[in-house]
Amino acid sequence: MIPLSHYLIFSGLLFSVGLAGALIRRNLLVVLMCLELMLSAAGVALVAFSRAAGTMGLPVYDGQVMALFVVAIAAAEVAIGLALAVSVRRSGKTLDTDGMNSLKD
Repeated sequence: MIPLSHYLIFSGLLFSVGLAGALIRRNLLVVLMCLELMLSAAGVALVAFSRAAGTMGLPVYDGQVMALFVVAIAAAEVAIGLALAVSVRRSGKTLDTDGMNSLKD
């Protein structure tokens, strides 16, 4: 059985890679992918804590349920983010985050 610390270290590394990518990269689509990576890291941590919380052989499903909500939020974020990216690209502007400094046309 893999200890909880291994899952949390993996989750922390995954979150830090996503955070670094979201802060460093300039392309909007890459930033959205890094946000997805951060949400996945949170889901891994939730499932790991839920698995560790089960005592006496009785499973606890709270973490898995919350991870499903994280997946639903991630799906909504992808839909809205990609719709905004397509809208910005169709208007003739770049997807570079430095170039997006105004909400005006």
